[in-house]
Amino acid sequence: MKRGLSTLPIWAAALWWGALSIVGFLVVPMLFANLPTPAIAGAMAGKLFSALTWVAVGCGLVLLVFFRSNQPVAHVYKAQSAMVFIFFGILLALLSEFAVAPRIIARQDLRLWHSVGTVMYVLQWLCASVTFWKLTASKNND
Repeated sequence: MKRGLSTLPIWAAALWWGALSIVGFLVVPMLFANLPTPAIAGAMAGKLFSALTWVAVGCGLVLLVFFRSNQPVAHVYKAQSAMVFIFFGILLALLSEFAVAPRIIARQDLRLWHSVGTVMYVLQWLCASVTFWKLTASKNND
């Protein structure tokens, strides 16, 4: 297989992990530190988190499609250990977008739903981290 195509899963995992890391741990805290009001920062953070949902879904689908295609058995076997983290990460992203975010926007029990959303974000980041680690570890052992 061409080397460029074989590195696609690593690039997808890196994009997923990197986007979550930069936005969640750098950009959003900077919004709250530098924008005039928490409401403005929160509205912008919500838009960024919504965009991250689609980055996660896109990267996750690329990973799943790549590993379901006609790959050598050894390569698929190594990637299967990451599959559960990919599925769980996509699920967390979609639940955050469609179950948690609407409650935050509606200001429904804001402290509870913000806490739930934060925990789900960190869990999604961990899924992306483990996926990236497993894919790069399997690459180094090829």
